[in-house]
Order: sequence, then structure tokens, then C-alpha cells
Amino acid sequence: MAGESPIEHESSWPVVSLVEIVTKIGSGATPKGGADTYIPTRERYALVRSQNVFDRCFDHSGLAFITDEQADGLRGAILQPNDILLNITGDGITFGRACMVPSDVLPACVNQHVSIVRVDPRRADAGYILGFLTHPAIKAYIESFNAGGSRRAITKGHIESFRLPLPSLAEQRAIAHILGTLDDKIELNRRMNETLGAMARALFKSWFVDFHPVQVKAEGPGLGLPHPLADLFPNSFEESELGEIPRGWKVSVLGNVLSELEIGGRPKGGVSGYTTGTPSIGAESIVGLGVFDYSKTKYIPNEFFEKMTKGRVKSRDVLLYKDGGRPGEFEPHLTLFGDGFPFSTCAINEHVYRMRVNPEVGQNFLLFWLSSDAIMEEMRIKGTGVAIPGLNSTQVKSLKMLMPTVQILKAFHVLVDPLVTRILANCNESRTLSALRDTLLPRLISGDLRVQDAKHIVEGTIV
Repeated sequence: MAGESPIEHESSWPVVSLVEIVTKIGSGATPKGGADTYIPTRERYALVRSQNVFDRCFDHSGLAFITDEQADGLRGAILQPNDILLNITGDGITFGRACMVPSDVLPACVNQHVSIVRVDPRRADAGYILGFLTHPAIKAYIESFNAGGSRRAITKGHIESFRLPLPSLAEQRAIAHILGTLDDKIELNRRMNETLGAMARALFKSWFVDFHPVQVKAEGPGLGLPHPLADLFPNSFEESELGEIPRGWKVSVLGNVLSELEIGGRPKGGVSGYTTGTPSIGAESIVGLGVFDYSKTKYIPNEFFEKMTKGRVKSRDVLLYKDGGRPGEFEPHLTLFGDGFPFSTCAINEHVYRMRVNPEVGQNFLLFWLSSDAIMEEMRIKGTGVAIPGLNSTQVKSLKMLMPTVQILKAFHVLVDPLVTRILANCNESRTLSALRDTLLPRLISGDLRVQDAKHIVEGTIV
């Protein structure tokens, strides 16, 4: 039967079409003039686009803002609390993703690539319907509407025809609560990681960019850091090719402290068609400490990985985006993998550098030094102006590096490493919770798993 979903026969609950339990299904538009007409800061309205919509998660980065006049032209696409966002066009990654609109995004409109699914609260719970739309079988079902090609699309009629089991409102709310509890913990971990990362970056900037401890000591005794730590820093500056630096520190280049710098590879013909094997990390996955989009994971055959002599990722490797992008532009990206995140075993491809420095320098110092504004700008300059924007190994090795004493590097590691370790642990926990949610969701939607049993499972997992 046209419009029949793959899960409607898996449950003893009544089955309805989505159109019967919603008050609105519809998308918006891009204001005339496109992105050039967006305003730089928020006045009132945001414009939600498909890149903001992830499965069960809203990404605030890249959120666009429009004027009240532009929003007035999108009156039919203005969001309300508890609206579900569904990507109705896109590629094989972005298409079909769904999440709830966060309250802090409102007021907002959607563009033509995002559909609003507004649930009738008298008939259904929005959290339960979101569970249906993110059900693994339904994700494949939405994908089946693609007529071919890399660009997918789904119509309002398709969405209206979705058929789903509909338990009582109380049961729906209980299911939504269980799924939401896992979502909330994953979101809490993400926000905690943002805070931990900001703390580590602030400490690095204070010590190695602003030289705050040295400045304080130069003003007189009894100020600044506790004595055992303060004693490690000098109390004056000296001139160098980088300007004034703490006395006794040395200007060097990255190549002098690198112990490993290499790229990886892929089989002939690339990685398309491989859905299992060893994860292969490309430039698109180098997006920052503690961040990884598993939906973009690509694989290489295990046999190919076993024969690789370069490009095998080790725990606490720093990874640097090597090349790619539009001609004339290069924007470096960095991350650090480790402690099983994002995978216990993985490789890099030829567009990523794997980097390690001597132990006395440390991987944490390497990550935050490369991420500093001055070095990021140096990499942009070195990587721009070539046919394929990027950095060769000679350019990487020539990056300037200010070297403090070994004792200060050790003290930095002692303070920062617990933060990085916690970030990686939170990432691993979130992946476990996400996998649990994806396991429970189909069984809850089908009624195969009792809500009370699912609650016990979740309570035993979340500490």
C-alpha cells in the first residue's frame, strides 16, 4: 500500500497516518536575495536551515538571522514551541534528519529545505513523534522516496502518508520521557565539554600567549599564582623575533620537536561502497576537540588497514586538516583523538596529518599551540595561494613555536590533561548513550519493550 511504513505491523497499537495527528506540515523559503541578505547579528528572528538540523539534536552554529520584514514574508513558516524540524531535501547525510526546535532558537522561521511538523497535542506527543521520525527503519523509509541521484527530496504528501503505531497519550509521553532523558544527558555532556575546552584554552592563552604569570611577577612579589607554580615563571621579558617573550624561553619551529608527522591513504578507487571495516578519517571529520559526526564515517577494508605502514591513529594523536577546499582559501582545522574516542582503531586518509611531539612537550600543548590565533593565521597564509589549498610537510615543520621550560610544560600538562581526559570520557559516554537510545527506540515504538523495563535500563546506565 502506498505510504505504508515498515513498522506499522510490528505493534498491536492502533495505526494512524501522520496527517491525522498534526495541525501543520509545511516548509518555508529563503528570503529574496539569499544569504547575502542575512543580518550579521540577531535582532529578533532566526532562520533555521538544514545544516542546523541533526537527528535529535539542533546545531546552533551557522544559525542565520533575518529582519522582521523578511520574517513577515515567511509568516507560514514561523516556528512554535515543540515543533519538529524535518530535513526534506539534502544529500545522503543531511536528508531526513529530524529534531525538536529548542526554545532558545525562537522566534524563528524555516527555509524551503526544512519542514515543520506540528503535532496536535490532543492526539499525540511531539517527543513520541520525533522518536518515530528518527526510528532506524523510518530513516530508511524516508530515504526510499529518493528517485535517484545525490540530491534527495520528499514532499508534504509523502510526510502526511507516514503511518505509525499510536499508543495512548500517557504511553507516548512515557516513551518520549525515556528517549528525552538520554538526549538530555548527551546534551549535558556536550555542554560540559564546551566548558572544559574553554577552560583549557583560557589557561593556555594566559600562560603562553598573554604571559599573564610573567606580567604579574614583574609587578612585584606576592601577586599571582601560588608559589610552587609561580616560581616556574620568570619575572621579566626579552626581545625575540616574535616580539617580547618571557626571559629564558626559546623561539623554535615545530619540526624541532616533532617525533611523528604522516598522512594516511585509501584503496584505489576510494572508499565508496565500503560500509564496514576500519573507520577512515578524512578532512570533513577534523572539526575540533571532542566533536565527531558518526553519520559521516567512511571505511576502508580491514585487510588494507593491516597493510598500512602510515596513517594508523594512536591514542592522543593530534590531527590536522592537510588540504582541500576552494581555490584561494585555506582554513585549518584540528582535533585530538584518544582513549577510544571516536574509535578504538581507525586510520586517516591522505588529506589529514597525524602528529606527535616529543613527550616533554606533550600532545595537549601541541593541540592548543596549533589552535592559537597566531599559528592558525600562519597556517592560513602558508596554505593559501596554491592550486589545491593546503599545507605540505615542510610548511608544517616550519611553523613557529615558542618553547617554555620543561618544568612549565609539565605543569601545564598536569592541569590540562584531566580536562582533556574528561572531554574524551564524556564523548565515549555519549556514544554509549546514543547507541542505547537507538536500541531502545524501535522496541519502545513497537511496544516490544515495556516502558518500566526501559526506565530501569536507562537508570542503570546514567550515573
